[in-house]
Amino acid sequence: MNKKIKHLKDRQTELQKQICDNLDLLMGTINRSPAMMNYSLTTKVDGKSVSRYVRKGWVPKVKKMTDRHKRVRAMIKELSDINWELLKLESD
Repeated sequence: MNKKIKHLKDRQTELQKQICDNLDLLMGTINRSPAMMNYSLTTKVDGKSVSRYVRKGWVPKVKKMTDRHKRVRAMIKELSDINWELLKLESD
């Protein structure tokens, strides 16, 4: 097997595992209204912004989960690029 294909397949497997290990995520942005003391998680649902109340004690966990979503999105982008390269290399 070509060295480049092997390297890409190894990275593909690694990314797939990392993605599976990080699916404890939340989509959206956590924010705090300046006028109020409460937090909310804002996300898009059917093209509209929807906010959900977040209890103060949940804020650290919700922040971790939203950060995890950003990392997973980046990993999916990288995985897509690797899959494309593999498709090109294996079709030659």
